[in-house]
Amino acid sequence: MPPGPARGAVGRHTSGHPASEGAPARRQRLGRLGEEAAVAVLRSRGYRILERNVRLRRGEVDVIAEEHGNLVFVEVKARRSEVYGTPAEAVGPRKQRALAALAAAYCSRRGLGERACRFDVVEVRLDRGGRPIRVDVLRDAFRP
Repeated sequence: MPPGPARGAVGRHTSGHPASEGAPARRQRLGRLGEEAAVAVLRSRGYRILERNVRLRRGEVDVIAEEHGNLVFVEVKARRSEVYGTPAEAVGPRKQRALAALAAAYCSRRGLGERACRFDVVEVRLDRGGRPIRVDVLRDAFRP
């Protein structure tokens, strides 16, 4: 009788994703899928994407874009269900303050001074397979 797979070997689901994909890897994959969908919709609406996944000392900005002369800091939230609320509800006061601080640091680092900017949130709803089924852009979602 031939030996079976080694203990701890990675199997495959029929979906082609590793059977052992843990929650952090799954969240990261869904986040990437959501961000790709968000960027496609933003571009289709006339946003010019300047940078993505901008890492600063205190965190990361998902997308920095320009629209009608405004610098737009975009937070992308992707969800497969609304059990824990809508995607936009995940951008509460604490996250808003953090994004405002990141925007100020970005503008300071780039020598942009007091340039007009706003904060948009893009909600991406995904099906069980991680495919986007709905993308909503919440313009001027909050003001710091």
